[in-house]
Amino acid sequence: MSLSDFLFALCREGHSRPPPMVLVLCQGTPTSDGEALETWAFDPHMFRLHGSRSDERETVHQGDLATSRKLEGRVAIVTGSSRGIGREIALTLGSNGASVVVVYQGHEDKAHEVVELIKINQSGKAIAVRADVSSEEDVKAVFDKAEEAFGKIHILVNSAGILLPLYARLDDTSVEDWDRVFSVNTKGSFIASREAAKRLVRGGGGRIVNISSSVVAMLTPGYGAYAASKAAVETFTKVLTKELKGRRITANVVAPGAVATDMLFAGIDANVVVPGAVATDMLFAGIEATVQRIKALNPFERLGEPRDIAALVLFVVSDEGEWMNGQVIRADGGSEV
Repeated sequence: MSLSDFLFALCREGHSRPPPMVLVLCQGTPTSDGEALETWAFDPHMFRLHGSRSDERETVHQGDLATSRKLEGRVAIVTGSSRGIGREIALTLGSNGASVVVVYQGHEDKAHEVVELIKINQSGKAIAVRADVSSEEDVKAVFDKAEEAFGKIHILVNSAGILLPLYARLDDTSVEDWDRVFSVNTKGSFIASREAAKRLVRGGGGRIVNISSSVVAMLTPGYGAYAASKAAVETFTKVLTKELKGRRITANVVAPGAVATDMLFAGIDANVVVPGAVATDMLFAGIEATVQRIKALNPFERLGEPRDIAALVLFVVSDEGEWMNGQVIRADGGSEV
């Protein structure tokens, strides 16, 4: 087995990460015996190799799930789409024909990378808009720019969210941290959903999808603020469904379980790695043990992947998903059963 094959196998088995970035030097490319010295970069946060090899995993992370163009002519706003699940959703909607507004607050370079991937790899249309989702003015500006660039808006996916990195127990959670989590996760989703209720197309094709979390059902210790903020989103989305009667705009919640994203690994690092820790086998063994515990909760014995969630969101926002309305869909592989 070549080194590249080993790393790809490592990803597929769901092992935890090597140090944040590993540069792999090998004689020849992984698919030939040439003499050229190749440098491959393994990005463990996204479980992918960056290099010349064509692989299904790399394709997936370009949003190439089902390129039927079923969203041709539709306009989608995806918040929190510079990284993680939101990124994969934006790429997937773009690959299916939607014009995508990539909304970000930080990581401007990654947001523009998503835009370029949609334009170049998927022959689609996309723009990046910076916004604080907890700001009414910023959210209104996102909708204004979407309409200016592409016309009427059909789809809103609220994927922006934050998680306290130290998984604090409620008796250790400060009021400031509680307010910060609710400001983004709950208030942000509310403001954008309210704007969408006013401005999405009526008469068919209007879709609101709020991203929640399966911790609402699992009630995992250490997630009190996060679970409460997402539970509120699930509740107001169901109420909104009834209030949208007569407009043919659906409102649903997709609630992922543990997904291999920067947010998940940042939390693991914060809870396993003490400040100033040296990258040793013992250190990574602790991270590996944490990942294995998370995997053991799942009947599939693996972490979820962004594409698992993006595929579901694609169905919900498509014409085939119209009859799904007012639902909380726990996309976690069965972890909370």
